[in-house]
This record gives sequence, C-alpha cells and structure tokens, in this order.
Amino acid sequence: MPRRGRTLAVDVGGTHVKALVEGADERRRFKTPRRLTAEDMVARTLELVDGWRFDRVSIGVPAQVVHGRVVHEPVNLGRGWIGFDYGRAFGKPTKVVNDAVMQAIGGYDGGKMLFLGFGTGLGSAMIVDGLVEALELGHLPFRRATFEDYVNREGRKRLGRKRWRAAVLETVDLFRQALQPDSILLGGGLADDLGACPANVTLGGNDDAFTGGFKLWQPRARRGQPALGYRSS
Repeated sequence: MPRRGRTLAVDVGGTHVKALVEGADERRRFKTPRRLTAEDMVARTLELVDGWRFDRVSIGVPAQVVHGRVVHEPVNLGRGWIGFDYGRAFGKPTKVVNDAVMQAIGGYDGGKMLFLGFGTGLGSAMIVDGLVEALELGHLPFRRATFEDYVNREGRKRLGRKRWRAAVLETVDLFRQALQPDSILLGGGLADDLGACPANVTLGGNDDAFTGGFKLWQPRARRGQPALGYRSS
C-alpha cells in the first residue's frame, strides 16, 4: 500500500519550475530565473502551491545527486544547491533526485530502459529491472563538442530543426548501441519536436516527472509493478 498522505512533486527545469500535488489535476509553474538558487526555488515554490495540502516533497533537480544530496551545482542555474537543507526549507520530509531520474521512474514499465531528456541540457538515466542509475551522458565528447551541445535547446537554435533532429537521432542510436537497452524513453521540453521516433523509442508523457516524484515515496515492491532501488541517486 502507498504511504498515507499526499506528495508534492517539484520538477526544476531550465525554463520552468513545475509542481503538482498528488491527487490534483492542476499543474502550476513559474518561469525559471536565470540564476535561480535553491533557497529562491523553495520560496517561490511555496508561494506557487499556496492552498495545497501535502505531507512530503519530491524534487527533481538538473544536477548530479548522490544518496539524496546534490553534489554539483546545476550548470544552467544559480549556486547554493550543494549542502542546502531542502527538508528544513519546505518544512516537510523531502527526497531529492536528479531530474532525469525522476522522469525515468515516472515512465518506467520494466526491463532495461534508457531515458534521455532533451531541454536546456541533456538528462540521462538507466533503469535495469527496477534498479535506477543516474548517468551523465550529455557531457561525453561528440563531434566537435559534447552530446549536450548538439541536442539541447541552444543546439537546436544553432543547427535548425532538421540538423538538430539528425543529431538527436544519431545520439539515440549511439547510446542504444553502447548500452543495449530493451527500450528508450525520451522526455524533456524538446522531445515533442522530434516527430516520428525509431523502433523501441517512445516519447514520455507530460506528467512523468510528477509520477516519478510520487513513486519515490511508495513502497518498492508493489503488486504488479517493478520494485525500484537506487544506486547513485
């Protein structure tokens, strides 16, 4: 059985910070300031969700997270995310994971799945038979720069849609060959711009990050669902 009470899921993105409380239909969001800090994120999120009742919080942040702690400052946000006490700031029990991990968990349906999120950066995570592993594939060398430089929002602006889509499909194919997943799930704000997907590649839903945030507080062995465990996140 799921734990009693309701979870607030917060998805911190490079363009928007989005929030949804378990059981509600209305998603709320605010535009991400260029140098958003962890303290400002919490303050603005609490203003955003005023009137919602919740008992715990899940946060997905675009940064490396190890054992529930942010260990590197986000590349595209402000500073102050490392060592910040999120639970104390929210005043509720709080779990923090990488944003790609949260989206991957929300869209996971078993087997060996690779998640790639295209937006301000390139998020990545792998889930193998319920075991979640955060990845940092976006910073690997690709062509004359990194994968992230070619497939993120700035890459799309620079290359144009046709060349950007070709770079994304090449990225997906290279990671498929290297990691041999059963399936690949694509997410992030740019995923819908891809159009038709190759075989065994699917587009995630808009609510995958929220679903993943809710799942973080559920027992790991639910009837008919994969048990989720965590290594680096």
